[in-house]
Amino acid sequence: MDAKLLDILVCPLCKSPLIYRKAEQELICKADRLAYPIQDDIPVMLADEARVMSPEEVEKL
Repeated sequence: MDAKLLDILVCPLCKSPLIYRKAEQELICKADRLAYPIQDDIPVMLADEARVMSPEEVEKL
């Protein structure tokens, strides 16, 4: 992922900053507990495509 792109991306729902998890190829919104996938170096910023994270999983970040 391009560092400049990561600086400007925010959660489409709540506008919170996102956490990049390189190994999982996901962008995480801690506020909404959503993990947005990255496919072919393109973030899929659709709530319908995001994975819902458990509270325990978010606490580990």
